[in-house]
Amino acid sequence: MQTSFIQAYPKLLQPKVAVAGLWLAHGDEPLLQQWLIDALRPHWRTQNYAIKRIELISTKSWQEVLSELGSQSLFDDASALIVTGNHKPDKAVIAELERFAVDAQTGAHSHSLLWLTPKQDKRAQSGKWFAPFAQYGQVIDCNFYDERQRQQLLQIQAQQFGLKLSQDAWQLLMSHTEHHLLSAYQTLWRLSYLFAPQLATDSDNSLVSNQNLALDIGDLQAALVSDAQFSVFDLSDAMLAGNSAQVAKIIFQLKATDEPTTLVLWAISKDMRLVLALMDGQDPQALGIWRSKQGLYQQACRRQSTAQTTKWPELLYRCDQAIKGLIRQPAWELLLLAALELSGRRLFA
Repeated sequence: MQTSFIQAYPKLLQPKVAVAGLWLAHGDEPLLQQWLIDALRPHWRTQNYAIKRIELISTKSWQEVLSELGSQSLFDDASALIVTGNHKPDKAVIAELERFAVDAQTGAHSHSLLWLTPKQDKRAQSGKWFAPFAQYGQVIDCNFYDERQRQQLLQIQAQQFGLKLSQDAWQLLMSHTEHHLLSAYQTLWRLSYLFAPQLATDSDNSLVSNQNLALDIGDLQAALVSDAQFSVFDLSDAMLAGNSAQVAKIIFQLKATDEPTTLVLWAISKDMRLVLALMDGQDPQALGIWRSKQGLYQQACRRQSTAQTTKWPELLYRCDQAIKGLIRQPAWELLLLAALELSGRRLFA
C-alpha cells in the first residue's frame, strides 16, 4: 500500500495502530521521517517491542537485518528495526522480505521493519526490491508537492500542541519562517509554552491538550521576539495613513533592532494586496479588514492610481529576491521604497 505522509500521519496518531510488517518511508524531508518514527514509537512501546537501529553500509548489511528479525528475546514480544541507508537488497533478501511481510499479515509474527531512504522516483519504484513493500507493506511518501500540504501538516502539529491559529496568523507564520518546516514547527512549540502553559506533558515529552487555544495574528506577533520600539503593525498604520516621515522612521528603527525582513515584507505585501482588492471594488468586510481600520484603507486607496499600483507586484518580488540574496540591492532599501509607495511618497519617478 502506498500513501502520502499527510494521509498516513494522522492515522498513526490514533490510539491503536497495527505496526507489524514492512514499512518504507522515502523522501528528502528528514523531519518527516523523524516524525514518522515519533508517531510509531509509542505503539512499539505499548506493544512491548525492542527498538533497534541498523545502518546499511553495503548490500551484505541486509543479512544483519534478517538475523535481527529472526532472533527472539526473553524480555520483548517482538522487534522493531529502523533501517537507514540506500543499499538495495539482493534477490535472496527480497524473497526473505516478502516471506517476512506475508507472515506478518497472517499473524505468524509481530516484528516491524521501517526502512528510511531518500526519495525514490518512478523508475526506482518499478524495481523488484520495491515490490514487497508496495504489495505487502506500507510505503509512505515523505515529500511535499505544494505549500498547502506543508500548512496542513503544521496544522496537525499545532493541534498536538493544543493550538489553533487564525488564517492571518498562519500567513504570518509561513512568511516569517520562509516556509521552512523546522522553523515553523519550533515557532509553534514556543507558542505552546507562551500561551498554553496549562498543557500537560506525557511520557514521550509530547504536549497533550483536551482543547485547542485559539491564537490570532497579534498573539503570533508577540511570540516573535523583537526589541524594536515599533512593530510592523505601527508600520502598517503609518503607511495607510500616508505619514511618510513616520514610515521612514519606523523602517530605520526596525532595521536597527534587526527585525526580520520577512516579517516587514509580509506587513507591506498584506496591505498592498488589500488596497489593490479594495480598488478593484471588493467589500472590506469580505476581505477581513477590521471596521476600525477600514477608514485607513479607504484613505490609502484614494492616494493611489492604477498606473502606480501596477508596479507593486514587481517591487514586492524584488524585495523577496533581495531578502533571499538573489540580487545585490539591499533588502532594507527596497522595503523602504515599497513602504513609501504605499504611503503615497515615491522617491523615484
